[in-house]
Amino acid sequence: MAMDERMLLLLGLLKAQSQHGYQINEFIEHNLKRVIDMKRSTAYSLLDRLCEQGYAESSMQQHGNRPPKKVYILTPQGEEAFQETLHTLLTEAESVTFPFEIALMFLDQLSETEIHAALQQRLLHVEQYLTDLESAPAHKEVRGVDLAFAHRRALLRAEHAWLEEIIDSPEVVGKS
Repeated sequence: MAMDERMLLLLGLLKAQSQHGYQINEFIEHNLKRVIDMKRSTAYSLLDRLCEQGYAESSMQQHGNRPPKKVYILTPQGEEAFQETLHTLLTEAESVTFPFEIALMFLDQLSETEIHAALQQRLLHVEQYLTDLESAPAHKEVRGVDLAFAHRRALLRAEHAWLEEIIDSPEVVGKS
């Protein structure tokens, strides 16, 4: 089974400690949503798939009068898959398709005014996203999280600079 960054994330969270799905989803939503967009249903589906593949196990646990919860535990096979995927994703330069780049290919279908307005709007969204990332608190106990946020900020700063440069360029607005 091919592992992706979402599975690596789930295995990594289980490596830190056995958890139930709600804990995992809450952690992702409250701490990592700026760098990964994973729906709760996707996380549960991937957790079940990790169990099917033998990378995790689940068991029902109950505390007091609370309803039973499914707790996920990393298996030795999951530990191995985590290490392999971590190494692969850290060392390989992946080919990423950005929807924005596909849209740029069809820029000529819009008027100059529409192009300019759309790119200005994107610039504002990039600025808002960058501001959001810059206001994120540091995760001092996990330096990798801070590095992931720093990488995302660097990418956004590069896109911001590119957008500012290109918005009024002849390539975009058709000037000679």
